[in-house]
Amino acid sequence: MPRSAPAGGVAVREVIVIVLRLPRINRQARRSLLLAIAALLLCACGAAPKTAAPVRRSDMASIFEAPAQLLGDPAGTLALLRRLGVDRVRVFVPWNSLAPQPDSRVRPSGFDAASPAAYPPAGWAAYDAIIRAAAARGVGVILTLEGGAPLWAAGRDVPGKASSSYQAVWKPSASEYGEFVHAVAVRYSGGYRPGPGAAPLPRVDFWSVWNEPNYGPQLAPQAIDYSTVEVSPRLYRGLLDAAWSALQATGHGSDRVLIGELAPRGITTGDNPGNFSGMVPLRFVRALYCVDPSLRKLRGSAAAARGCPTTAAAARAFPQEHPALFQATGYAVHPYPQGGIPPNTVTPDEPDYADLAALPRLERLLDRLQSIYGSAKRFPLYSTEFGYQTNPPETIPRAIDPRIGAVYSNWAEYLSWRDPRIASWDQYLLTDPPAGNFATGLLFATGAPKALYYAYRMPIFLPVSSVAKGQSLEVWGGVRPARYAAGESHRAQRVKIELRPAGQRTFTTLRDLLLTDAHGYFDTRLAVPSTGELRLAWTYPNGEQIFSRTVVVTVR
Repeated sequence: MPRSAPAGGVAVREVIVIVLRLPRINRQARRSLLLAIAALLLCACGAAPKTAAPVRRSDMASIFEAPAQLLGDPAGTLALLRRLGVDRVRVFVPWNSLAPQPDSRVRPSGFDAASPAAYPPAGWAAYDAIIRAAAARGVGVILTLEGGAPLWAAGRDVPGKASSSYQAVWKPSASEYGEFVHAVAVRYSGGYRPGPGAAPLPRVDFWSVWNEPNYGPQLAPQAIDYSTVEVSPRLYRGLLDAAWSALQATGHGSDRVLIGELAPRGITTGDNPGNFSGMVPLRFVRALYCVDPSLRKLRGSAAAARGCPTTAAAARAFPQEHPALFQATGYAVHPYPQGGIPPNTVTPDEPDYADLAALPRLERLLDRLQSIYGSAKRFPLYSTEFGYQTNPPETIPRAIDPRIGAVYSNWAEYLSWRDPRIASWDQYLLTDPPAGNFATGLLFATGAPKALYYAYRMPIFLPVSSVAKGQSLEVWGGVRPARYAAGESHRAQRVKIELRPAGQRTFTTLRDLLLTDAHGYFDTRLAVPSTGELRLAWTYPNGEQIFSRTVVVTVR
């Protein structure tokens, strides 16, 4: 979890409304919002370029994190997420939330860490409830087995002034982590009964290993010797090995397993990342696979310092000794936007970032690394954390107006859909935290929906929204709840593309589309007869009709 923008689809009139209702925000935040609006104006008002035919992409599922709500009300939260069309929830399972005596440096006597029965029963209760409620509603689950470690399984040489949370991520024991993974995997193997007379717990078949290992508050130290020697990749490599072995040993060998869970950015200035700052993700990945910045295999002392093979013979055995690096289902990444910039913007002068627009670089790097070791594997990328911080409630520079966030979110989802290597679309947080920090939710802390809520439920995006009369426009979108609706009603699902011509009050249907994509996406071209507002309309099986956000289109 983090501890620490779309082109087209909006035209002048829509943007002007945003400016007129600009909230009271500080100067920096106001400047960021105006820059975002300027970007939208440039995109929406330009002449329509000739664009390549849309890429027909592979399956892209939706993943959602709502940690506080899932822990507090799993049944109610999953009912809401299902109604939004979520395919799978990602559930964080912190190691030290389940382990006994997590704040002690002394390992509990006689503790069998590989057995789920050895852990305090109360710790499992919330996760059992989430997994049962998800199974009952047909919603999938990804368990992210993250740190921190109980202190008895963490390194002892932590810097003296480190807080308890930093102590818990300092050099966690890979072997102890493997025992923990073994216990979780046994419990959620599909046949485990948590008590006499209890029904077996549902099986979990989708896992991810740790969270943001290139971020110091999650795994430390990141680097030593004035940050010239990477340490966190070696630590993570050991955690991966242990987790992989545990899953293989507990009947989960054919399950889906994600590795990476990379934070998108890091710090390269001064003596960073050091112990507890962030390492840029592509540097982390290179060190994880034991290559230098030129993608040459490390040798000698440079290799030894990073826990890597020091000889050619040892390097040949590397794929067999670290199978997760070559056989995992996919690479998970958290391609959060860099403030209020449009989501197709690559951060300048940061070649090792992995935010959304830079993901092709990560794809190329992963392909090269596989090839270096003789593997033909081409990892899909799973977006497993993503969201836009909004103002309100936050007033920091990178927080943006929720209406701009709704447009950027749909734009980012469209860009993801066009990349056949991206296997998921993620939304991090359902509801903003009460304190208003990291406010990426679809709902405000009060429960009131943001514009992002409606944009998530039924996305729409037009790469170009201004055309000459007689030309067609590409309209991309999705009806996220359609998958569940089709199962409930046993009927094919359709979506209407509607237009309200300028100066008129009512919408008319331009096209009635049959949805054939498993997750409700569509991509079509159509001629728009006049300037006006475009939207999508769809009806739930119970008769409730819902609409997307509107997009102003201009016919010249």
